[in-house]
Amino acid sequence: MSTIAPNENIPWDRFERELDERGWATTGPLLTADQRDRLVESYDDDRQFRSRVILGSHGFGQGEYRYFAYPLPPLIQQLRQAFYGRLAPIANRWRAAFGEPPLPGTLEAFLDLCHAAGQARPTPLLLRYGPGDYNCLHQDLY
Repeated sequence: MSTIAPNENIPWDRFERELDERGWATTGPLLTADQRDRLVESYDDDRQFRSRVILGSHGFGQGEYRYFAYPLPPLIQQLRQAFYGRLAPIANRWRAAFGEPPLPGTLEAFLDLCHAAGQARPTPLLLRYGPGDYNCLHQDLY
């Protein structure tokens, strides 16, 4: 499996500008075709996931997603680690604008904060959509 290097693959200036202007941004492709295919194939492997959310049963849309279980698959852990350092400063700028305290500077410190607050389950997830499926804006609380 090749290493993920999103800091090199994403036009971060454009990404941050679009977040500021629209509230969302796209990264473009992050995975190789082989990585993508293996991730898609893993969706039915119950050992890799801790729970499944059926969007329609909660009024969240159509389709479903699954939360990964610990230990996270290496690819997911790589993505999580690689992105945190770039996204935390953006989030902290927004948090400051709303008078919120900053997030920690490292993923490890952030996870420690989450665990201390009672959030011990992993939050990375994998979505599965079929034709016509969609995801409404919602927040999972646990």
